[in-house]
Amino acid sequence: MKPIHMLLLAGCVLAFCVGAVAARAADYSIGAIRVGEPWTRVTPDGAKVAGGFMTITNTGAVPDTLIGGTAVVAGRIEVHEMSVQDGVMRMRELKPGLVIKPGETVALKPGSFHVMMFDLKAPLAAGQPVAGTLVFEQAGTIEIKYDVEPLGTSAKGDGGKPVPNAGAGHGMKH
Repeated sequence: MKPIHMLLLAGCVLAFCVGAVAARAADYSIGAIRVGEPWTRVTPDGAKVAGGFMTITNTGAVPDTLIGGTAVVAGRIEVHEMSVQDGVMRMRELKPGLVIKPGETVALKPGSFHVMMFDLKAPLAAGQPVAGTLVFEQAGTIEIKYDVEPLGTSAKGDGGKPVPNAGAGHGMKH
């Protein structure tokens, strides 16, 4: 291999490693709880709600419960679950919260568990992270930042690509 090709290869490997470290920069920990890559979506002007998504892992020996949180742009946050019952999409608040069992990882994602930000004070814009907290019954309060992904994003980093037939034919009750 020519020296120039070796330098290019080394540069690509280094860029990959730096990218991998940067991708992990959005992980947070408190006690036995690990929060992975919190994100939300851009909201249109006038929107009053937004969903928050992430993974939560409990590395401890006892269950813990996500009971709420805050976001600087929201009046309040609730922990929700979305499901389809009898062909109708329903969303409900989980009271007293979302239990994460020992050794379990729970994905908060569109169409499932999520946090709901209410009474938005301003639209959420791409590239402008949203500061907030999550509150756990056992571990306490942890500060996080939600990355803001494009409108229509269904999984962090998918760029807002539409999902074929997503939600087609379903009403939604809250």
